[in-house]
Amino acid sequence: MSVNKQTQKDSVADNKSPSNVADIVAQTWQLKTLEGQAVGMVNNQQRPVFFELHQDNNRVTGFSGCNTFNGTYHIEEGMRIRFTQMLSTLKACSDVDFDEQAFLEIFELTDNYSLQNGQLSLNVGRRAPLAVFEAQ
Repeated sequence: MSVNKQTQKDSVADNKSPSNVADIVAQTWQLKTLEGQAVGMVNNQQRPVFFELHQDNNRVTGFSGCNTFNGTYHIEEGMRIRFTQMLSTLKACSDVDFDEQAFLEIFELTDNYSLQNGQLSLNVGRRAPLAVFEAQ
């Protein structure tokens, strides 16, 4: 019986996947798809849309097409992730044709992630990914 309990504990610990967490922090994640649509650089965009998770202070920072953003992230068992206290600069970029609001909204909606073949998917429930990113 104690073997079963240990196996269950190991299973829970594996769901936390410390190595998996280590694989997603301290990386630059460049946006590849948003709500199933391919995303690339658009005219007048300074740099690709991306985010980074900083391990030392659980901060998330990134660039959303025109503005920079930051906030806090929390990774939990079962590949669950939450983003909180998200803030963005308010620069106006009428010449950049990218829906920053739709992109930033994924951080409010996301409750889990998956990592496969160097691609990080941010998801809500069991739906198709909200966004897919590639490690740079």
